[in-house]
Amino acid sequence: MTWYPQIPLKQFPYSLITFPTEPLLFVLRKLIPPIGGIDISPVIGVGIFSLLREMLLGQQGILTMLQ
Repeated sequence: MTWYPQIPLKQFPYSLITFPTEPLLFVLRKLIPPIGGIDISPVIGVGIFSLLREMLLGQQGILTMLQ
């Protein structure tokens, strides 16, 4: 949603979307500031989430191997 700065993120329908993701993205924005005015923290967040999911639940994942 930060790619569209004209959207009021505090208003009702948009606040439902931003509420669950904002804690993680806030931390990522502190570590990786916007590059050239473009916020890439959602892309990095999806990459981290995908990597962790694969490491834990993938075919060779830790939790899969423990079963």
